[in-house]
Amino acid sequence: MSIQFRPQIKDLEPYKPGKPIEDVKREYGLKEVTKLASNENPLGSSPKAKEAIIKALDELNLYPDGNSTDLKKAIADKLGVKPSQVLPSSGSDEMVDQISKTFVNEGDEVIVANITFPRYLSTAIMMGGTPVIVPLKDFTYDLDAMKKAITPKTKLIWLCNPNNPTGTMFSEKALLDFLDSVPKNIVVIYDEAYKEYVTNEEYPHDSISLLEKYPNVIIMRTFSKAYGLAALRVGYTMASEEIISEINKIRGPFNVTTLSQVAAIAALEDTEFLQKSYDVNKEGKEYLYKAFDEMGIWYAQSETNHIFFDAKKNAQEVFVDLQKRGMIVRPIFATYVRVSIGTMEENKKFIQLLKEVL
Repeated sequence: MSIQFRPQIKDLEPYKPGKPIEDVKREYGLKEVTKLASNENPLGSSPKAKEAIIKALDELNLYPDGNSTDLKKAIADKLGVKPSQVLPSSGSDEMVDQISKTFVNEGDEVIVANITFPRYLSTAIMMGGTPVIVPLKDFTYDLDAMKKAITPKTKLIWLCNPNNPTGTMFSEKALLDFLDSVPKNIVVIYDEAYKEYVTNEEYPHDSISLLEKYPNVIIMRTFSKAYGLAALRVGYTMASEEIISEINKIRGPFNVTTLSQVAAIAALEDTEFLQKSYDVNKEGKEYLYKAFDEMGIWYAQSETNHIFFDAKKNAQEVFVDLQKRGMIVRPIFATYVRVSIGTMEENKKFIQLLKEVL
């Protein structure tokens, strides 16, 4: 008799992260490789976060505070919510899993966009849910089509704003109109991992205000992008006390490490580093737009730290050809590629190599 696995995971594919720098160096015998594939902060992380980690190194023998008490308080104080409305997690990835485990039963429908963060889809399938996939419109979330996809079986709706991988956003008005039309028994997860990079005034900048009006909304944020703490895996979720309490029941006991907690608290306070991250990203985005315009390359207007563009050539080929030259990007599908915005030096190197490849 052979071992039996859960049928729900039969067709799932493991998540494929951006290719590591060391792998590319080994594969092509390169000494220098630039990675613009995983939307990491090219400035590194806050010096204050590093100092906080060094101070906490003597505590490596102790379990973390399983409640993340100080981090919850720091987030709550900063954003004007109660600590009981905040739940830190090991990056947004873990929280996506936890939300699906908390809400999705066999046969429940989960509405997701067709081109967005892939974990929304895989965790729904993992729990035996039925994905209802709504295509993007002009590479942007089609909220009207999502409204029409709602049925009595709908349990969750995932929104990523701005969206990964396309970088596009929908406005505050569009979001409020959508939330007003969603039945209150359906949970809407609003993932704003790239919020800190947004330049558009029509974006829902004050998402915290949603929590009071819409008790069915969950907001997810991360320290991996603008705060530059991707290696530490730390994010946080805000929702009603009832929702947070229920998700907390299935959370692992020590899911956010001590080093992650102290670094996140310090990063939260370093507004100077955050502003510099925003400025460098904005400048880099404008440079890449100009270069793409000169090359006749179509791209989506981005509100993130990455740009989704049409290479007019097989994305996998472009990916491999750039890798051979020491540049890692992310092929998405067909001829579409995503490139993270780097330092100005990295952006210029990318454009130079892209011209060679195309």
